[in-house]
Amino acid sequence: MENDTWEGGVPRTFGSGPSDPIRLVDEPGTWVEIEVSAPPSTLWAIVTDINLPSRFSGEFLGAEWTGGGPAIGASFIGRSHHPAMGEWEVESLVDHFEIDRSFGWATVNPRVPGSRWRFDLTANPEGTLLRFSMSMGPGPSGISFAINAMPEKEPRILFKRILEHHANMYRTVEGIKVMAEA
Repeated sequence: MENDTWEGGVPRTFGSGPSDPIRLVDEPGTWVEIEVSAPPSTLWAIVTDINLPSRFSGEFLGAEWTGGGPAIGASFIGRSHHPAMGEWEVESLVDHFEIDRSFGWATVNPRVPGSRWRFDLTANPEGTLLRFSMSMGPGPSGISFAINAMPEKEPRILFKRILEHHANMYRTVEGIKVMAEA
């Protein structure tokens, strides 16, 4: 469910809730959108490359398919790095796959994910509206360690993490636009 913006105008979403104050079980998230002067079929080949975000993100290092390729139910291991957490790997499972329309995955456990990520492509007269969205929780993830250590700071921890994800997502869609329009 979409619900206005975080501080600073960053769009915000909640899978449930939100609680007051915000909690991980609310599945807080964000999204970015950009118009791309290319058809969805051009973008599809780009957004289904699981290593693509590593070209633009300050955190994501890359991924490797472990079960199949881009298809519903396929799995991959993603690698990331954050100055506060070091480097880690996480398993993801493709849970959205509609050719030329939607590609998404859930981390850790698809029924109770640590996070969800998704690219949506909507054809329009100018080309394609590209939307990249994400949500955290309700399941545990790396951020759970910080929340468990400082539960009184959970809303602030989530807000800071949303801002970091939003910045990386924005750089990613900007990079996709340049690639697709080249």
